[in-house]
Amino acid sequence: MLVKTRGIVFTFIRYGDSSIIVKVFTEELGLQSYVVNGVRSPKAQSKMALFQPLTLLDLVVYHHPGKDLHRLSEHRCAYSFVSIPFDIKKTAIALFLAEFLTRGLREEGRAAELFSFLDQSIRILDTQTEHYSNFHLSFLLRLAKFLGFDPVNSGEIYLQILKHTPDKVVAEQEQQAINFFLDQPFGTSCNMSNEMRRDLLQIILDFYALHLDHIGTLRSLAVLREVLS
Repeated sequence: MLVKTRGIVFTFIRYGDSSIIVKVFTEELGLQSYVVNGVRSPKAQSKMALFQPLTLLDLVVYHHPGKDLHRLSEHRCAYSFVSIPFDIKKTAIALFLAEFLTRGLREEGRAAELFSFLDQSIRILDTQTEHYSNFHLSFLLRLAKFLGFDPVNSGEIYLQILKHTPDKVVAEQEQQAINFFLDQPFGTSCNMSNEMRRDLLQIILDFYALHLDHIGTLRSLAVLREVLS
């Protein structure tokens, strides 16, 4: 059946000589995989720009319940980036978040609230002109709400981590930073050293690992740390 939906590109893999299989989080169908034919051919390579991480699309898709792989009938850009593809820090953040979401989300079916959050978050990242090096931290703390384990404050995160890693120490400064991101409007940032940013991200990832056992090792994490250092 044909379904009209908005979508967010997470990642893609090469398929055949000139096609790709793209992982897309859709508003109406949740996380889905689609074959896109011919976009890697010499004459169509410009179309690959539509399938870069976190690109927002308007789609018409052929959906067959029970199948793992579907096809696109129509696709077009729903929002033109102004900075993400041209800013190395934002590109690294986008790659990291796209990989994390690919590993972390398992939802199928309509997910309007989660989609709205992701859509809004991507637009905020794209339009921020300064102080966005901590964007991924704020994003991950807010994403947890939509996955069913919304932390109230840093103390809750710390206690959950301690149950599984008794010798783990979360410094008071890091706890204050977590509370700041939870309390302030999304997109608000604060001054933070590179070392603290790395430590804080690891704490958040440790927290996620308690709830999502399928995240695994994120290949984009090392790149993110290097670019933001």
